[in-house]
Amino acid sequence: MKTAKNPMVRTITTILDQRHFLECPRWHRDRLWFVDLYSCEVLSVAEDGTDLRVEAYVPGQPSGLGWLPDGRLLVVSMRDRRILRREPDGELITHADLSDLATGNLNDMVVDAHGRAYVGNFGFDLMAHEPIQAAALVRVDPDGTATTVADGLLFPNGSAITDDDVLLVGESFGNRISAFDIAADGSLGSRQDWARFGEPPSATELETAFSQLVIGPDGCALDAEGALWIADGIGGRLVRVAPGGEILEEIHPGTGVFACMLGGRDGRTLYACVAPDFHEEHRRAARDGSLVAVRVDVPGAGRP
Repeated sequence: MKTAKNPMVRTITTILDQRHFLECPRWHRDRLWFVDLYSCEVLSVAEDGTDLRVEAYVPGQPSGLGWLPDGRLLVVSMRDRRILRREPDGELITHADLSDLATGNLNDMVVDAHGRAYVGNFGFDLMAHEPIQAAALVRVDPDGTATTVADGLLFPNGSAITDDDVLLVGESFGNRISAFDIAADGSLGSRQDWARFGEPPSATELETAFSQLVIGPDGCALDAEGALWIADGIGGRLVRVAPGGEILEEIHPGTGVFACMLGGRDGRTLYACVAPDFHEEHRRAARDGSLVAVRVDVPGAGRP
């Protein structure tokens, strides 16, 4: 894996602070949407962080966000392993129940142009420090039908869909970004390495596995040159990665960073969700999570 030789210094601006733990940012209809896991809120702000709105309240802990073609919001409810749908009157109802397919809390999600949602899960109880177990990726069709479309993934997390219908999935404990061709019916081809940062950890014990990770891919955002901005959940950095794994640029916000999204009116603002760490007991008790923004050169592309 090659790394950036001359890291560029960019200005990092805090646009929202005093939150618990922000995740899953999405640029949608001229606003940035995201969730706060431990206040159980789906939130949105204007481009500059003003006009904060609470869009929904998800007692089961919100995570991934997306929209159906008709504009209705889909949101992951992590702990009860459901996808919720917001109806035009604002009511949240169950879109799909994945409790029979997910072996851990649900996680991030990306929704394609047809309204098909691809959803990952932890595979094990991360906060209880259980041994790492592989997990499945589930597709939820617009009618709520759920189907396992890939398995054996090591903590499938942030995902993106390219303009030519390739699904990219960051495996937080896999040292890799995996790629799947999406067929016309929504099924997936075989897993390929889009980027490999090292071998998957040989250990299943968490602390040892962490030490064997080069990059722990969390949330991600695709740009118009085909590179992927990745929040490195173990390295406290944002990395812009080319297909194959070369690191083109690094940005260090000075704290942990767990998700990112390209947005703004010109698509060149990289938003990132930052916090000192991801440990639930710490983040519930504190309000030192923030949303920051960095201007970059290449606009966003693909989905989300």
